[in-house]
Amino acid sequence: MRCACSVRKVRAAPEGSCKVKDREPGADASDAGVSGDGPSRHGAGRFQKGRQAAARPANGHGQGDAAQHKAKTRKRRKRRRGRKVFARDGAQPVVDGGQAETARPPASLKPNMPAARPGPAAIPEQTEQVRRVPMSELPVFAALDLGTNNCRLLVAVPGRPGQFRVIDAFSRIVRLGEGLSASGRLGQPAMDRAVEALKVCSDKLRNRKIKKARLIATEACRTAANGAEFIDRVEREAGLKLEIIDRQTEARLAVSGCGSLVERDTDGVVLFDIGGGSSEIALIDVSRHRSPRLANHIVSWTSLPVGVVSLAERFGGRTVTREIFAAMVEDVATRLRSFDGRDRLGHIVSGPKFHLLGTSGTVTTLAGVHLELDRYDRRRVDGLWMDGLSVDRMVEKVLGWDFQQRVANPCIGADRADLVLAGCAILEAIRAVWPSERLRVADRGLREGILSELMADDGVWRRNWRNGQLR
Repeated sequence: MRCACSVRKVRAAPEGSCKVKDREPGADASDAGVSGDGPSRHGAGRFQKGRQAAARPANGHGQGDAAQHKAKTRKRRKRRRGRKVFARDGAQPVVDGGQAETARPPASLKPNMPAARPGPAAIPEQTEQVRRVPMSELPVFAALDLGTNNCRLLVAVPGRPGQFRVIDAFSRIVRLGEGLSASGRLGQPAMDRAVEALKVCSDKLRNRKIKKARLIATEACRTAANGAEFIDRVEREAGLKLEIIDRQTEARLAVSGCGSLVERDTDGVVLFDIGGGSSEIALIDVSRHRSPRLANHIVSWTSLPVGVVSLAERFGGRTVTREIFAAMVEDVATRLRSFDGRDRLGHIVSGPKFHLLGTSGTVTTLAGVHLELDRYDRRRVDGLWMDGLSVDRMVEKVLGWDFQQRVANPCIGADRADLVLAGCAILEAIRAVWPSERLRVADRGLREGILSELMADDGVWRRNWRNGQLR
C-alpha cells in the first residue's frame, strides 16, 4: 500500500563493490536525499498574501491581532518530493531515519523575495511514516561457491531493487580439483585445504543471523568418485551442508550474477565462465524484449568438461610453448564443434549490438595486465570493456612470458602462473566461434547470481522498497 505522502524514488549510483559499475549485482544504492524543489508558484503566492494580510494595519475595529493570528495558523503548503502536502504551523515533520526537524518559520521570508527552499516536508499524523531501516535490521543472505580451484563466500543485505550491499566476503585458492583429471578422485591434501577454508566460512556464517543461504559445490565434487564422501566430511567437520549443482544450474547462476553488465541497447551476448574443471557458455538473446531476470533469455547453453586446472594438468602449465598453446586451443575447439546450439545467435553475432561477456579469473587477469595495475583492483576491472585488438595483445604478451615472469606480474602471481595460459587457450577457442570486437570483463559470477536469486525469490525488493525507501 502506497504511503499517502507519496515519496519520489531517487536514483543513486551503486557502490564499487559487487558493484558489482556496474557494479556488483550486487552493488548498493546510497541514501536517498531530500528533494530540493521549492514551493509551487501558487503555493508561494498564497503564503505571501497571508503575510500581507498579517502586516496590514488594523482597520479600527481591533481586528489586526486576530488577522495576524489567523495568518500564523493558516495551513502552509509545501512540497514533498514533487507532491503537495499540508501541515499546520508548529507541526514536527518526520524526516528519513525517524528524526524530527522543525519547519522553517514564516518570518524568515522577506516581502518580494522568492520563497526559501523548505526542509523535509511534514507528514500528516494519520499517514504511515516512511523510515530507512538500519543496516542491523536488514535481512542477511549468504552465498558460497566451492569450485575446482577456489572457495568463495559472499554475505550481503538488500539495497535498492536488483542490488545488494556486501557486508562480508572470503576467497581462497584451494585447488580442490588438483590431480582429479588423472585419478578421478579428490586428493587428500586438496580436501584438507578445502575443509580448512570452509571452516573459516562457517565461522563467518555462524557470527551472523542469516535469513537464507545457498552453499554450492561444482565440477570437482560433481565428477569425483569420492565427491559425495567429501560433502559428508564437510558437514561433519565444518558444519556446512553443500549442494552439488548440475551444469545447467551453474550456467544459469553465472548469467544471473552478470545481468547488470548487459546494457539495455544490447541484442545478444555470449557469456562464458572459465572455471577450474569446467567452462560454462550461455547464449543470450535480448533482441525482442527483456525481463528482469537475464537468465530467462538463455536460448542455448553448454558446459565443457574442461577448465584451467584440468587443461593445464594435461598439457602442462609452467612451460607452455606456442605449439602446446595451439594444441590446447584445438582441444577446446573440438569440444565446441560438438555443441549443437552454437549457431542460435547467428542473426545477431555479426551486428554491432552483440558482445562477449567473460566472468572468470582468466579474463579478470588479462584485464589487470591490460591496465598495467601495480596490484589487482576489482573496481577498475569489473565492467571493463576490451576491444579485440587489446585482447590479442594481452594473450600474446602473456604467452611470451616464461613462468617466472608470469609469477612476477601482480595480477597473475604464483597462484595463477601455471593456469593463466590454459585459460587463454579456452578464451581463444571461444572467440574463434563467436568473433566479436567487444569483450566485457566481469569480476562476479555464481555467488552474485545466488544472492540475486535468493533475494528476488524472498521478495525483499518488493516488500521492503516503497517510494524509494527501505521500510
